Amino acid sequence: MTAAARISTAPLMVPSPFPTALNGGELAVCTTALTKYYGWHPALKNVGLQVPVGSVYLLVGPNGAGKSTTIKILLDMVRPSGGAAHVFDMNSQRHAAVVRANVGYVPEQLNWGYGWMKVGRLLEHHSRYFPNWDDSYAKHLADAFELRLDRKLKTLSKGQGRRVHLAMALAHRPPLLVLDEPTDGLDPVMRDDTMRVLIDHLAETPTTVLLSTHHVSEVETLADHIGVIRNGELCAQMPIERLRRGLLRYRADVPDGWQGASLFGDAVLRRNTTRNEIEWTVWGEEAQIAGELAMSGATVRDATPISLHDATLALLTPKRAVR
Repeated sequence: MTAAARISTAPLMVPSPFPTALNGGELAVCTTALTKYYGWHPALKNVGLQVPVGSVYLLVGPNGAGKSTTIKILLDMVRPSGGAAHVFDMNSQRHAAVVRANVGYVPEQLNWGYGWMKVGRLLEHHSRYFPNWDDSYAKHLADAFELRLDRKLKTLSKGQGRRVHLAMALAHRPPLLVLDEPTDGLDPVMRDDTMRVLIDHLAETPTTVLLSTHHVSEVETLADHIGVIRNGELCAQMPIERLRRGLLRYRADVPDGWQGASLFGDAVLRRNTTRNEIEWTVWGEEAQIAGELAMSGATVRDATPISLHDATLALLTPKRAVR
């Protein structure tokens, strides 16, 4: 059976209770029904990623969810089984060289290919592929990241290699940064220094950022859009401001024998229910949620926003049966 046949016979997806499409605005990255099979395994299923120009877009998901596969398709490092990917309105397959010239990329894995090369020589070699390479800025980044230019790549630790990749990604001031776990392998001090360099870069250079990381708390003040991938599907996509307004933690007192345990269905991401109290994380309009809780006999004490880290955990935690 061909890949096309496999795609056409795939089961229909259950609609997400969360928004998965943005409304209006110019997009730096856009994928349409993006699908990828590895053998019989669907790594991506009809993903419609939308990254607005000038945004810092946080792409989150558990390991194996399809984040890195999506990124590699954008850079034509992996070919999709179906659908299409565009970067600045250019098809990622037909215009792969031009797309890559406009992207600064930090990969998840440090596969150098030439470990014998010294860091300084690598930066010089990399600069030949980018007409906009800024030598003085590259030197500034090397100093900021404390790069040892005389060290061979194969001798670098994971954290040191990560900072070399970041310098390579930033030095030509691309209009799009694609960062796949950019602080992975860095100790807390190095992560803090690295984020400071990135913040300074964004303040000085008009850039769109597509960022995939497990260290969500580090980028909470930077990110303004979020996409959530789980099991190869884009299950949520929205401005973070919309997420903060729509996903709240409700605490309420409930009477003995309360019958509202199944309220709101999949819109409840976390349930902590005791005999006379509930603490639920619920997606929806606050007035409607609070009103339905009140109608069920619950007395709502408060409804509070949660951190981006907690919101991400709630979105990614598998649902359990209501008890």
